[in-house]
Amino acid sequence: MAHDVLWRVHRAAPRKGEIVIFNRSHYEDVLVQRVHNLVPKEVWSERYELINDFEKLLWKSGTTIVKFFLHISEEEQLKRFKQRLEDPERNWKISQSDYSERTYWDEYRKAFEEALSRCSFNHAPWYVIPSNHKYFRNLAISQILADTLRDLDMQMPPCKVDLEKIRQEYEQAAETIRRKKQSGHL
Repeated sequence: MAHDVLWRVHRAAPRKGEIVIFNRSHYEDVLVQRVHNLVPKEVWSERYELINDFEKLLWKSGTTIVKFFLHISEEEQLKRFKQRLEDPERNWKISQSDYSERTYWDEYRKAFEEALSRCSFNHAPWYVIPSNHKYFRNLAISQILADTLRDLDMQMPPCKVDLEKIRQEYEQAAETIRRKKQSGHL
């Protein structure tokens, strides 16, 4: 309550040249609050505009935004929960809220649909990724990210030092090492 709704993401926004990944993001403020009636509709519905303004600000500042919604079916989610229960190496992944939140499946679906439709723009697109099969999910995301990075046409920064001088210093240091080795001092 001491901060604005986007303060966490403002603090973590990327600097020029950085890549930042948000796992569960500011979109929770139009999902969880909506589904659980934590704030009135007039509050959470206003947040779409705040999110869009924030992402537009990032984009106008030179940030490339790519958003993925990893869609799994209700059946697949339950199958994964079972694996987490039965496999001791996956037990750490399960929580009580995983099961209690399933009772809100339809409400979350509606909330996600609205968030995706109201907050997807050319400058900040949502990609809905079918994720029942992890290999396909990983392939699709990798391809989109590779295409996005290629389209950025990034270049190496120009060298700001005198390379010839540094080459000479390197050669001198390498020669010193060779002499030490030959004389048994190294």
